[in-house]
Amino acid sequence: MAESKKIAENKKARFNYTIEDSIECGIVLEGTEVKSVKSGNISFLDSFAEIINNEVFLKGFHISEYSYSSVFNHNPDRPKKLLLHEDEIKRLKRKVEEKGVALIPLDFYLKNGRVKVNLGLCRGKKLFDKRASIKEKDLNRSMQRDFKNSLIS
Repeated sequence: MAESKKIAENKKARFNYTIEDSIECGIVLEGTEVKSVKSGNISFLDSFAEIINNEVFLKGFHISEYSYSSVFNHNPDRPKKLLLHEDEIKRLKRKVEEKGVALIPLDFYLKNGRVKVNLGLCRGKKLFDKRASIKEKDLNRSMQRDFKNSLIS
């Protein structure tokens, strides 16, 4: 079984978008980038993926410079190439051409020592959808609290 360790999760994307589909893909990184990602020095709140010339690139993904490296450090804001099969890219391209659909990174994790990205096909939520999500979360929390209190007493 594949061993995986979660590095970071994009909770803001799960709140702002409805996730229609997700796909696991690899990411092309340089040596110091890998060390920096493994230590958790990443920021991807406003990052997105874009398909250019049948290749998928992750933009707005910031990997801080590795503190223990020398002058051979990486550019923190360069677009990172994502590794997908050609048929997967074609399927994503068809879906992204629809109005209101975007490719948003949801999770970053290590799988067998390799950095992986869970890329989501997302559609933006309206304000009333966000309010409904908050209301549902509050209801679930209060139901769990009531259930716990009934078990204790």
